[in-house]
Amino acid sequence: MKVVQKQRNSKMCIMCGLDNDYGVQAPFYSMEDGSVMTVFSYREKHQSYPGRVHGGLITAMLDELGLRALWAKEGGEKTYGVTMSLETKYRKPVPYNTKLFGKGQIIKDSGNFITAECILTDASGNVLASAIVKYLKLGIDRIAISAEISEHDEMCYLIEDGVTEINYET
Repeated sequence: MKVVQKQRNSKMCIMCGLDNDYGVQAPFYSMEDGSVMTVFSYREKHQSYPGRVHGGLITAMLDELGLRALWAKEGGEKTYGVTMSLETKYRKPVPYNTKLFGKGQIIKDSGNFITAECILTDASGNVLASAIVKYLKLGIDRIAISAEISEHDEMCYLIEDGVTEINYET
């Protein structure tokens, strides 16, 4: 599937923050079908049991994909929101140090609320985890705890990496 646009990375987000040494530092891409995708790997520091990623970090990635799906649909980081509910289904153990794919798609947009469907797969297309996530749309001024932080201060990295297509199977 073709990449339409690379999305920005933040400084400290646990999923996309490039300055967060403990984070996943995943790239995100707006796709031609209006979805968002990422290709990434968890690392050993993200484990729960040996060989497996912590369930909270799996859910965090699904949550990240959901709101970024809205950005993919809208064509940029214009709208922000907060998670209202998230239902995760863990289907198979998620390994670290392995290439993984994440995909998020908006399935309902009703003004102030959106619902996204998100999945995490391995390179063979096996679904490892999935989620339905509901968000309340809010401006960054209502989300940030400090009035001194703007969306441009935190979402400051746009590093083009030449990715123009993601070969993805489910």
